[in-house]
Amino acid sequence: MRGGLIAALDVGSTKVCCFLARVQEDGAPRIVGIGHQLARGMRLGAVVDMEELEHSIRASVDAAEDMAGERARAVVVNISGGAPASTNVKVEVAMNGHAVNEADIRRMLDHGRAHHHTADRELIHAIPVDYTIDGTEGIKDPRGMYGDRLGVAIHVVSAAIGPVRNLTTVVHRCHLDIEARVISPYAAGLACLVDDERELGVTCIDMGGGTTSIAVFVGGQLVHTDVIPVGGHHVTNDIARGLSTPVSYAERMKTLFGSCMPSAADDREMLKVPLVGEDEDGASNQVPRSMLIQIIQPRIEETLELVRSHLEHSGFDKMAGRRVVLTGGASQMQGARDLASMVLDKQVRLGRPVGFHGLPEATNGPAFSSCAGLIRYALAHQPVAKTGRKGGSDEEGSGWGRFGQWLKRNF
Repeated sequence: MRGGLIAALDVGSTKVCCFLARVQEDGAPRIVGIGHQLARGMRLGAVVDMEELEHSIRASVDAAEDMAGERARAVVVNISGGAPASTNVKVEVAMNGHAVNEADIRRMLDHGRAHHHTADRELIHAIPVDYTIDGTEGIKDPRGMYGDRLGVAIHVVSAAIGPVRNLTTVVHRCHLDIEARVISPYAAGLACLVDDERELGVTCIDMGGGTTSIAVFVGGQLVHTDVIPVGGHHVTNDIARGLSTPVSYAERMKTLFGSCMPSAADDREMLKVPLVGEDEDGASNQVPRSMLIQIIQPRIEETLELVRSHLEHSGFDKMAGRRVVLTGGASQMQGARDLASMVLDKQVRLGRPVGFHGLPEATNGPAFSSCAGLIRYALAHQPVAKTGRKGGSDEEGSGWGRFGQWLKRNF
């Protein structure tokens, strides 16, 4: 970012992806370098082998740098491990009648961060979403306004300190600085949601390999995040165990023949399934496709039911409206959209990165939403970096009424 080159590093449970981008004259990012590798050393969004993960990150970044013909010094990286969770905090500070300035906002945000400080969790985002002056709500930017008390509702996102620092250490071992850290569902939402969806209310569900993460947007702002430690890799393991086949072949069967919804022709379509431990030309089974779907459907249905349960428990299920956008690699499975619509009882569409130039078809799908969203986050927060803020910790917000009313009822 400092040299005009934006570097995004998506470290997931199943793949590591790096995008390098430059901003065009129209303000849209053009992807100039792409690299992605199988993620080794990651499990459920957390680092389990630093050395293996370092090799995966280096290979991904090197491929993107070779394609772009440039070197990246700093990256915007995603956070999906450490059980990310969000809290909404209300803070008020005395103004003594003078005009609100940048120092007042900084002091207020510091109060909010201190209020949420715990020894075992690290702050990732502190997003001001609703300003008030002397009780007047719906203030988008309070700077220059007069009043006795300045208030703000802050959306605070934190993660367990150990997994976050482990990932940071591995990235630094690759000789890369971290410009900003972004929660994975936030990045995915930035990539594949349109402005109207974020304004009116939408739930973005990022179905990854090791985790399924949730981001709720209302009034143009992120107001809730959650992560469920179940993803597409669990489906693969279910297939491998259920059909006694190697994991690599289970992944291939899931990709080529898998579906979340049964059809009338499934019993007639037979699949050859090699048995685990046998040679390629050794013993194999013939199973109907319906058996494969009977393994896949319950796991995806369970995952979506967990999403519904988490949303209902958080209180954001109704606030987010009836719009859901599915993204992430596991969302590409046939029938996932229809099953999600049934389980969640909402309108569902499949989300992919929008508004990016230079993305080839192979990397323009839902599996690359998080990486593309990191580029968009970096673009939006470049001015913030110039003011001396640390990227990813403080963000400008806009005020709006429904979230303020929700805070009044719950705080």
